Amino acid sequence: MHRWWRDAVIYQVYVRSFLDSTGDGIGDLAGVRAGLPYLKKLGVDGIWLSPFYPSPQHDHGYDVADYRDVDPVFGDLDEFDRLMNAARRLGVRVLLDIVPNHCSREHPWFRAALAAGPGSPERARFHFADGRGPGGDEPPNNWHAMFGGPAWTRVTEADGRPGQWYLHMFTPDQPDWNWRNPEITSEFDRVLRFWLDRGVDGFRIDVAAGLFKHPALPDSEDPEADARTRDSVNPLAWNQPEVHDVWRHWRSVCEEYTARDGSERLLVGEVSVPTAREHARYVRPDELHQAFFFDLLSAPWDADAFRKVIAEAMQDIADTGSTVTWVLNNHDQVRTVTRYGEPAPEGSGLGPARARAAALLMLALPGAAYIYQGEELGLPEVVDLPDDVLTDPIFRRTGSRARIRDGCRVPLPWSGQASPFGFTPGAESAKPWLPQPSYFAEYATDRALADTRSFWHLYRDGIQLRASLPQLGEGDLHWLDAPPDVLSFTRGDGLLCTVNFGSGPAAAPLPGPPLLCSSPCPPGILPGATAAWWLTDLCPGGTTPSQVSPVSTADLS
Repeated sequence: MHRWWRDAVIYQVYVRSFLDSTGDGIGDLAGVRAGLPYLKKLGVDGIWLSPFYPSPQHDHGYDVADYRDVDPVFGDLDEFDRLMNAARRLGVRVLLDIVPNHCSREHPWFRAALAAGPGSPERARFHFADGRGPGGDEPPNNWHAMFGGPAWTRVTEADGRPGQWYLHMFTPDQPDWNWRNPEITSEFDRVLRFWLDRGVDGFRIDVAAGLFKHPALPDSEDPEADARTRDSVNPLAWNQPEVHDVWRHWRSVCEEYTARDGSERLLVGEVSVPTAREHARYVRPDELHQAFFFDLLSAPWDADAFRKVIAEAMQDIADTGSTVTWVLNNHDQVRTVTRYGEPAPEGSGLGPARARAAALLMLALPGAAYIYQGEELGLPEVVDLPDDVLTDPIFRRTGSRARIRDGCRVPLPWSGQASPFGFTPGAESAKPWLPQPSYFAEYATDRALADTRSFWHLYRDGIQLRASLPQLGEGDLHWLDAPPDVLSFTRGDGLLCTVNFGSGPAAAPLPGPPLLCSSPCPPGILPGATAAWWLTDLCPGGTTPSQVSPVSTADLS
């Protein structure tokens, strides 16, 4: 069996911002197909496509109206099949984003539930409940939605009177499915098989710790804590024990297809839980193959913090038999260059150097790595989008720009000196759906490919070395003693990775030139905010890292 996913490098394609083939200002599946040679050149093993299903786009596709079709804005099923065929020819795996926690208000089943009334089988597919207080005017409980406001919305019944309330843990446009109803299990079986029959290699599962709610829907003991941050976890609405039965069943469905040709179909979950130990429960041998480990993404730029989260992941997650799924960014997070440094749009300050070092560190770690589109260009967050172009429902629900996600979703620059930077096909095209700043010209892919010092070449070289060196990818990691602000470890038989988290230079751990360095490295020096790889005889004769006693960085120099 080919267990390709265990050390794969997967590129996240946010479809509406990748490449527009039609000139309407929105990326589409034909644009993804046109961009596949670029991704093949980068060296990734596969792509994860953001939702492209029919949707009113209140949350850009994460409000699904039909799980078995393509929204016309992105193409059609024939275009999807052409994309799959092109990916197959290039040897690029394809993962789809599936959204099982909630759907769209426009989904036929929810519209039927509104029409059918209280107590109906149609309403039993969702969480409908009577309100509290006089006339049922208060929500059934005190839960908050992740995107702001209460988690309940009241409906108007067919007779025109105020009626029941329905649960939505994100926005009123996204009613939550009731996974205690076996109809939901059967429906998603049909969804999985529809796409597996079309040849997909697996699924990224949105809100994989969600789905089930406490059966009594009781009040939260600390509702304000649930509302403080989008990523906080209401223990009554997330991480319920029954969710693991769903993943066991989905794993069995995928294994049916694996048995046909020996290539595993992957399930990778968006799992937001408090600890690495709880995270590990989702990747037990009969559940999800992998789950994103967000602790690396959220760790501050600090050697001790990075070492702590990496060690916890290796101990708790790798011990399940899975591999850790590392990620530094995605479509919900501030771009790495900005998060690690100053938010200056020109990329000044330490942000770019730290982002380059973090990328090289991630690619050296055991397990799989996921790269969000534009990270390979070093794109900064667009922090000055006008209020009138913002589309994030967090902004619409709260009126606050805090934690909004539009800034990391601005369409990619491909070429040229002015917007649309090759994102759309010609001068007569519509403007990109989010405005691109003028400084994106400096980050366009044509410039990146031509400049061997660019982020793109660092990512490409790291990915290619990772694929060719037996020390990298799956396997063990052995920590070495290191000075303050420096992190150092070995992989396999003689590959050393060292990261200087400080702002000033440190002595290089080896006198010779590094195999790969995130910033220019003078002889004997590892500059601040820099990562480097060396090939060394530190682990000679095939000795495994666990058999080597830790040594100090000074002893290696």
